[in-house]
Amino acid sequence: KNLPKLLPPKSKSTTYAVGGKAAKVYATRCALCHGDQGKGDGVGASGSPVPPRSFADTEWQKAATDAHIKKIIVQGGTAVGMSALMPANGDLSDKPKVLDGLVTIIRGFGE
Repeated sequence: KNLPKLLPPKSKSTTYAVGGKAAKVYATRCALCHGDQGKGDGVGASGSPVPPRSFADTEWQKAATDAHIKKIIVQGGTAVGMSALMPANGDLSDKPKVLDGLVTIIRGFGE
């Protein structure tokens, strides 16, 4: 598996413990804008008029609930009054384990 290193070394095992499906989703859908390390610095971020969220932001990590993160992933940015540039991933609405895994990955960036 040639997935990018998604989390800091101390959290790496957490990423792959979620079964790899969430890691694949992050690598193929999220990393483009949010970056391999979740800092909002992916290749798609440079031309964006709205900077992607940095998951390393500890204040955001404290304020965001897991339910809020899942809602953004599934329904997109507009569902929570944020940017329409964050697309909806409606196909994940019936994949709770993948969503839980994505939340674990996102939380890992704040460690």
